[in-house]
Amino acid sequence: MEKLANINKESSLYNTKIIYDLTKFTHLDYPDHLACIVWFSGCNMRCDYCYNKDIVFAKNGTYSYQDILDFLKTRVGYLDAVVLSGGEATSHNLIEFCKDIKQLGFLIKLDTNGINYDSIKELVKLDLLDFIALDYKAPKHKFLKITHSNKYEQFSKTLNFLIDSNIEFEVRTTLHNDLLDVDDINTIIDDLKERGYTDKYYLQKFLDTGTNIGNLKDSTNSFDEEKLSNSLEVIWR
Repeated sequence: MEKLANINKESSLYNTKIIYDLTKFTHLDYPDHLACIVWFSGCNMRCDYCYNKDIVFAKNGTYSYQDILDFLKTRVGYLDAVVLSGGEATSHNLIEFCKDIKQLGFLIKLDTNGINYDSIKELVKLDLLDFIALDYKAPKHKFLKITHSNKYEQFSKTLNFLIDSNIEFEVRTTLHNDLLDVDDINTIIDDLKERGYTDKYYLQKFLDTGTNIGNLKDSTNSFDEEKLSNSLEVIWR
């Protein structure tokens, strides 16, 4: 009976439609690799600038794990990697899914807000991830206001873990000038340096798609790039 229960549980996990959408091809989202993007439904944050509003609030999706694996079997030899994004992919059970993706020969990149520390740590320890893009949403004093989440300490724990690990990862921040100013970004840069992060730091400008969680428009405040710290190499996207 226990074996049957495990089979049923696995069947439920693999056939539940928790994936909002699938981008079948991208050459932009995983550096130097051709990939697809798996967009997971739901998120544990409510960032004001987020334009993936439909994904964040979605309770279910269009695809199951099995649907994605069936697709990936047709892309062996054509794609290099799979990007797990969302929403927040780590809100879901990823271990067995990632194992199956790896068995097909694909690299895995994870886009994450970093607050599910235990999940990220386990995936890294099991060597199931090849690259992580970690969103540093805001400095500590603005984290709750911008993300509507009080989980800064969990994010901080994840950041320290990644710096101490051997996994390749990047840190990035989405910039809306009415939410974050140059002093805020310099605070983030100083914090990264103090923790021992020495790689590139990516700033991506807010994209006004006409809809976002905070109903934001293009920023009215300017951002003085000349006052930006040079302690880290900053790359604009």
